[in-house]
Amino acid sequence: MKVTRKVWFQVGVGILLALLVIKYFIEIHWIFSPLVIILKAIFVPLLLGGVLYYVTEPIQRFLEKRKWPRWASILTIVIGLIALVGGFGWIVGNPIAVQVNNLAKNVPQISASIQEAADYVLKNRDNFPPQLKDLIDNMANYVQDIAFAASKGLVSFLQSVVSVSLLAILIPFFFIFMLKDHEKFAPSIYKYFSGERREWVKKTLSEIDSVLRSYIQGQLQISFLLALIMYVGYLIIGLEYSLLLVIFAFFMNMIPFIGPWIAFTPALIVAVVQDPVLVIWVSVVTLVAQQIDSNFITPNVMGKTLDIHPLTVITVILAAGNIAGFIGIIIAVPFYAVLKVIASNIYDERNVIKKKATKSV
Repeated sequence: MKVTRKVWFQVGVGILLALLVIKYFIEIHWIFSPLVIILKAIFVPLLLGGVLYYVTEPIQRFLEKRKWPRWASILTIVIGLIALVGGFGWIVGNPIAVQVNNLAKNVPQISASIQEAADYVLKNRDNFPPQLKDLIDNMANYVQDIAFAASKGLVSFLQSVVSVSLLAILIPFFFIFMLKDHEKFAPSIYKYFSGERREWVKKTLSEIDSVLRSYIQGQLQISFLLALIMYVGYLIIGLEYSLLLVIFAFFMNMIPFIGPWIAFTPALIVAVVQDPVLVIWVSVVTLVAQQIDSNFITPNVMGKTLDIHPLTVITVILAAGNIAGFIGIIIAVPFYAVLKVIASNIYDERNVIKKKATKSV
């Protein structure tokens, strides 16, 4: 058998070609700058519209099975979403406003408490063992780095909020368009193919849709249940700003594995300032919520749908965070799952072709 027919040789050549394409793409990136700007402008509305679509599509399917016309199902979903958001704002809007005002009033006190604790540690660092002194120095440098990164991130976040606000009109546009014509997307792609290749493209697109649907719907359910458990726990231990912390936790819990620990950080800071004893109880609430999630919620909601090892998930999230920031962290796992579906189907198709080619007559 020739070397060029060996799998390792073909994979190696493919990797080299991919690296060359990436290298030259980076060198001429200025050509694609206008396209990148346009994609950034529509990406967030498209992402949010897609999430809303996958959340509400089962409702649309349910209504249309009962002979509702398409326009009626879309109108019902839109009115239902508006009523849901309005009702949520009416129920929790006042408590959230109260907690935000209290937090704004207590920010100087929280900052002073943190600064006082830091000053105490730094003044008495000479009385600590050498190993502990090194740890304190490293932590001080680490905190400074975090503060600098947070200030930059806050500016970027505010800029993003303004941009998204200006383009908010695109979110309902994409959402309604997806509800109206979602059946036309796959045929508009596989119509350019024929025969077995057409069936392969059709199967791949169907599996991609299934993976995205399962991930988005499952992750939202997991985030909601985790946030509910944490809210009950925070109310029991009497933690201040519990509603704000839980809303923050809801969005962070959408990031697998790492998200709950990101949500734990502000709760820990509030507990330290309110009453150091609460640190223990906040840790207990977080640990209980994580155990319930790991043993009951995630296995039953997500099951083995994505079939991705936890270590792979963490690696993908960290890499995506370094490459594309917070948005990269959000889309890392579903993007990897889609690539895995495509690669798996390519591999299966290659094996089918190989068997046909080597089949004895």
